[in-house]
Order: sequence, then structure tokens, then C-alpha cells
Amino acid sequence: MRIVFYPDPVLRQRARDVDPRAEGVRELAEEMLRTMKEASGVGLAAPQVGKGIRIFVASDTGEIEDAIVCLNPKLEPFGPVMPMEEGCLSVPGVRREIRRSENVRLKWTDLEGTPQEGEFHGLLARIIQHEYDHLEGILFFERMSEADRLSIRDDLRALEEQYLP
Repeated sequence: MRIVFYPDPVLRQRARDVDPRAEGVRELAEEMLRTMKEASGVGLAAPQVGKGIRIFVASDTGEIEDAIVCLNPKLEPFGPVMPMEEGCLSVPGVRREIRRSENVRLKWTDLEGTPQEGEFHGLLARIIQHEYDHLEGILFFERMSEADRLSIRDDLRALEEQYLP
């Protein structure tokens, strides 16, 4: 499975809800988990593999067996907002500090079609927020400070030149 890179338009579009019973959904989620692992990532959203649907996988260890698979998630961040360095598999070579909530409440549907909910904290909460942003068409550099966005301008321009058809 191929990861798409900025500036691919699918990364800027809000993903649509997905039926967990739809053909190929389980296979897509399994392939996303393998792709995340192979890329040494800790999360991957369907838009990052060119699919405009609301699925993401997240694992704070990067291991498949520790991952959660979330379909049609609803997110509620809470608690203190803390800075931490982030990167993105779809924006290679760019890492900067991003401020995100330490905790999230998440409601989602699993691959069996069963509604789930839980609270997540620390690194996993951050990963979930990052992947949820992908489903909303938001890239992590949009959450950077103005100074950091200016500092990556040349990096983004290089990606645009490299990946535009």
C-alpha cells in the first residue's frame, strides 16, 4: 500500500463516513496496519493511503498488536494542552512542536460494527488527534506556530515540486 504525500488533494478533503460492513473495509484496515508498521509509524489514516473514508489506525508502540482501528470516530479533547514534536508520514522530513490536549474521549465503531468509546491519554491521545485531523482534511503543519510554519515553507515547496504531477 502506497502512502500519499503532501500536496495530494485527498489530504485536504474531509473524509466521508464508512459502513463497517462494506466490502473491503476489513482488508483496508489490515493493510493500513501493515503499512503503518513498515513505515515505522504510530498511526495512519485512510486519506494517507488515498482513501477518502473515516478510518484510522493508531498504536503508541508502533506494533500492530497494540493498535486500535477506528471507523467514523467522534473526538473530544480535554485537559491541559502540551507541546510535543510531531511528524507525519505524508509530510516526510518535517518535524515540529505541536500543541495538543493531553487527553481525549473517543467514540468510534470497530470492524465488527460495534460502537466503542474510551478515554486515551499521553502519546496515544496525541496520535489519535493527529489521525483524526487527517479525517477532517487538516495537516499537522496547520497547527504549528506562525514562526514554525514560516520555517518549513521551503520544505513544503520542495514537496510540492516533487509530488505534484
